[in-house]
Amino acid sequence: MATVPVPYRVAGCSTESADTATIALEPVGSPLPAFTPGQYAMVYAFGVGDIPLSVCGIDGDRLTHTVRSVGATSRALWALRPGTKVGVRGPFGTAWDLRSASGRDLLVVAGGIGLAPLRPLVHGVLAAPEHYGQLNVLIGARTPGDLLYAEEVRRWGALVTVDRPDAAWTGDVGVVTALLDRAAFDPPRTTAFVCGPEVMIRAAARELAHRGVDPGRIRVSLERTMHCATGHCGHCQLGPLLLCRDGPVVTWTQAQSVLSVREL
Repeated sequence: MATVPVPYRVAGCSTESADTATIALEPVGSPLPAFTPGQYAMVYAFGVGDIPLSVCGIDGDRLTHTVRSVGATSRALWALRPGTKVGVRGPFGTAWDLRSASGRDLLVVAGGIGLAPLRPLVHGVLAAPEHYGQLNVLIGARTPGDLLYAEEVRRWGALVTVDRPDAAWTGDVGVVTALLDRAAFDPPRTTAFVCGPEVMIRAAARELAHRGVDPGRIRVSLERTMHCATGHCGHCQLGPLLLCRDGPVVTWTQAQSVLSVREL
């Protein structure tokens, strides 16, 4: 794990939507240690700042991140062009732990940009389908134009719903949990992976537990403001958890009590 930024160069970038882009980074010199799906890096736009970004693709020493332009640093990263250098430190945080789900049905539930950290997990399952049972991928997006990795999603055979359809949309409309009735999985032998807006995480995890999925087998990725990424500054504290260190991936057993507390 590197606690000082290591130089990486933008090797490629692609537009996902009006405010979201995916950037591929390659090391200028020695690469960082290997990342695992679910972990994140602190990516530094020189002269602006750094933010945590989950890895959405891992290919050798190349790291891929999807970033939505919502603030000064994310806007600077979103606007990067090939050849630009950034600083990267990591890997940080807990992973999805796909290995422990071997032989089980897998249920991936994503909302919005929450699909990004789940993407390498899906890639891992599809690369070795003989190790797993049934795979179901359920995705919710604000609009059809906000759906990430649209071509990949179609190849996965994912079920997709949107909040606000356009005139050309012929798919489902509504919340992502409504897709559970069409997913083929056996709750007692299912491991679920959930990421998205917090309200969606709560709704999906509660519904899965209600349907018989073991809360310890429901893994959620939580987000809070991360500054140090090493558990020292306390900005990302959520109850007893420091999410930069103890998360972002935790079980619903760990998360349900702290996510049930109303924020003032």
